[in-house]
Amino acid sequence: MDEDYYKTLEINKSAIAADIKKAYRCLALKFHPNSSKEAGSAERFRQLGEAYDVLSDPRKKATYDRFGLEGLKGGIPPEFGRGGAWSSKYAYHGDPEKTFKQFFGGDNPFAVFSANDVPLQFVGLQPVVVKTQDPPIERDLELSLDDLFHGCTKKIKIYRNVMNEGGSCNVKDKILTIDLGPNSIPADIVFIVRQKSHPLFERQDDDLINQTQISLEMALTGFSVSVQTIDGRLINIPINDIVHPRYSKVVPGEGMPLFQDPSQRGDLIIYFDIQFPEKLSVDRKHLIKKALR
Repeated sequence: MDEDYYKTLEINKSAIAADIKKAYRCLALKFHPNSSKEAGSAERFRQLGEAYDVLSDPRKKATYDRFGLEGLKGGIPPEFGRGGAWSSKYAYHGDPEKTFKQFFGGDNPFAVFSANDVPLQFVGLQPVVVKTQDPPIERDLELSLDDLFHGCTKKIKIYRNVMNEGGSCNVKDKILTIDLGPNSIPADIVFIVRQKSHPLFERQDDDLINQTQISLEMALTGFSVSVQTIDGRLINIPINDIVHPRYSKVVPGEGMPLFQDPSQRGDLIIYFDIQFPEKLSVDRKHLIKKALR
């Protein structure tokens, strides 16, 4: 008899993504080898992993809902895949523990954790890792360069799984306030700062890298370039040298604050992308040759 992924997760076909996640969270904790030694728990845990792997993926779910298990695992004609369906043959990787760890982000969901209602803080611009009896719970905290430069306050919702005596579980949530600034008090939840991309700058240690396009005429004759700094100021930089492909201009003190001394800053390094003309008339070529003799 074909396996019914919805029955496996004890939900109906109208379940939304949040329902699927909640169902997997509770049942995976209940039947995980660390919490259940009953006969058949290992197979039940594997079935839960496969069911979640399919129903949590919109394309796989669309194929399963329309073509059933046979269409999902046997493959469907490519023309039916235009609406987002999974047109390849699906096969579960067979490692429910891998699915479990991906879902919980590598955390230990069986560790009991708590947090005071006071704001959590970081020292300077670096997160603080605290050694506790149980492994710390880690969460990625994505911040822009602007957040890292100016400092900010973020609110993060975390979840706690509470197992009941009957084997079921309830999910409780808590909102934590994280201050990115000095004078921090370490906490037992570790937020890992992940820097997001910035439209103007790339970060290289404490320096900021900026790419600016200029014309060949500007590169040969000199020019002034206006660059917006990370803190919103507009600075004008005169360039009097001939700009070659490896040319760069260093503006001291316009980079990121130094971790050891936030009153000091790294440099802003400007690289110039020279835009060559696509075509030149015969007269222009003659004038250029004459000028470069």
